[in-house]
Amino acid sequence: MLSKPADTTFTDEWTSLAVEPRVSVAAALLLSTSGHIHHYFNMWVFSMAHQHKLLLGWTRSLHKRASISRVDSQFASHHVSASLLCPADSSFDPVGKRRRRVSSTSSVQRKPVVSDGWQKQERSGQSKTWKKEIPELQRPNQRREGDSRVSSELRRLSLDDFPAEKERMAGQKSTLHPREDHYEVVFGIAPCLLALTQSRRMARKLFVKDGEASDRASVLKVCEEAHGRGIQVQRVSKKDLDKMSSGRVHQGVCLQASPLGYLDEDRDSAVPNGRDPPLWLVLERVQDPMNLGAILRSAYFLGVDRVASSLRHSCPLSPVVSKASSGVMEVIGVYGYENLEDMLKLKVARGWQVVGTVGAEAAETRIPVTQCSDFQMTRPTVLLMGGEGEGLSQQLLSLCQTLLTIPAGRELFPGVESLNVSVASGILLHALLSSRRSTGR
Repeated sequence: MLSKPADTTFTDEWTSLAVEPRVSVAAALLLSTSGHIHHYFNMWVFSMAHQHKLLLGWTRSLHKRASISRVDSQFASHHVSASLLCPADSSFDPVGKRRRRVSSTSSVQRKPVVSDGWQKQERSGQSKTWKKEIPELQRPNQRREGDSRVSSELRRLSLDDFPAEKERMAGQKSTLHPREDHYEVVFGIAPCLLALTQSRRMARKLFVKDGEASDRASVLKVCEEAHGRGIQVQRVSKKDLDKMSSGRVHQGVCLQASPLGYLDEDRDSAVPNGRDPPLWLVLERVQDPMNLGAILRSAYFLGVDRVASSLRHSCPLSPVVSKASSGVMEVIGVYGYENLEDMLKLKVARGWQVVGTVGAEAAETRIPVTQCSDFQMTRPTVLLMGGEGEGLSQQLLSLCQTLLTIPAGRELFPGVESLNVSVASGILLHALLSSRRSTGR
């Protein structure tokens, strides 16, 4: 028999069972029920944790698919950057850490087995994703079908992270078309035809506009000339020809060929064979390709013996010049001189006369000024033409023995009292060559 302690408070469990049997039975039932409740609570916690894991896995799978299909978005850029920063560290998983913290609140012993298997599956999925994403950035020029294009900014940033890859890509870009740097595009029917027939260029390929325009007689003539010389003829769209000619008038024909340059003065000859005295046209600092092309066309048509130009501050012999000259640049050679002053002094010592040009309202000078219509060409002559705006330099003016001017046919308003250099050259050349023929008779 249990004895009741002096203290009447039920602080001890055995005392409570002895004093009140019904209370002891209720307590036992309560303890048993609490054990079942605790067990069911643990099962519920495990079920919720498992559902949470599945939800996280499903969400992460959708997130990975969206990051692959939308690489150019801001979120995908962060996702790929994180993958690039630590591709080999599979332990870097902030979602898994948060999942493990949530799962650690339950006391179920089966949790590590399920969580470890889920982590292995997730890590294997991450490694597959990194293997797919990293080559996509390392090879920006190799895109699979269905992949969206990587933005240029993201491609540049990814290459900055891989200096060796950036150098390799730069090397591939420079060697992609190694022969392209040695060619330029001649456009227009006359320039292309004359470039083929004169054989001063090394032609590579002829591009012809696809459609009815290629059936024109002029275009067919260019194609036949190219075919007869073994040059490949390719039909392309008008958009491609516009790009080749930089939007200029190409007339449906473009020719890829080696460039033309100024001829060397070492090929100079003292006096050409012939009964008439020679006439050379020397240009100083003509920079507009349209003006240079028009001058070449007039000089060739009128019969100038040679065209020369200063190499410094002068327009190069480009396809634009060839088109402006209607292909004349492909026929006649243009000589280039580093120092025109030395060349002119040599000509004067050999008995040539140097003739310059001035405007009708030019200031008084010690050099005699003559109207072009009154000048008589009786000996070898060099005609000097200055560039746009400034005209002849003082160094070349000092070497002139006569200055020619073109008289105006009316009183001129200020600002329009001069002619374009190409127009003035044509007028002066015609006057000099006409006087040469009259004196020769």
